[in-house]
Amino acid sequence: MKTRNLTLPIVIISVAIPVLIAVLYFLPRPNIEVGFNIKILPLLNAVLNGTTTVLLLASFYFIRRGLRRAHEVCNLTAVGLSVLFLLSYVTYHALSEQAHYGGTGVWRYIYFFILITHICLSAVIVPLVLITLVRGLKGNFPRHKKIARYTWPLWLYVTVTGVLVYVMMSPYY
Repeated sequence: MKTRNLTLPIVIISVAIPVLIAVLYFLPRPNIEVGFNIKILPLLNAVLNGTTTVLLLASFYFIRRGLRRAHEVCNLTAVGLSVLFLLSYVTYHALSEQAHYGGTGVWRYIYFFILITHICLSAVIVPLVLITLVRGLKGNFPRHKKIARYTWPLWLYVTVTGVLVYVMMSPYY
């Protein structure tokens, strides 16, 4: 069976997402009534990140025990939740004024270290997840496993730090 090369779509998605997010910080916020309080979206994002963390841990557990189908379901669900996260994140930042961290002292340095590493790795994780996903779905398990060794811990870090950023920022939303 001939499989389609998905390199170009992965590159386009991997570039478009960070560019879109960066642009959101410079665009004026529209005065749109969405029918609900958008201040709930950061909490939703944290829940999506936390749930993705649990799914990634379960995925690791399942593949270590040879339960490939459970591993696949966990990862596909994690990807789906990440897409929902992205939609919620973009919606919130398109419609809401930017919140600023108000902590002081050593907590400020800790927060910015977590935030900066989270942002940088969030951009890196998109192509890694997509490549890992495609290799797994195509059944190219040796290459899937090779890249998953890097993708999994980085993705886990991004989801955990996403929750930490929310917890540290929550008083300032």
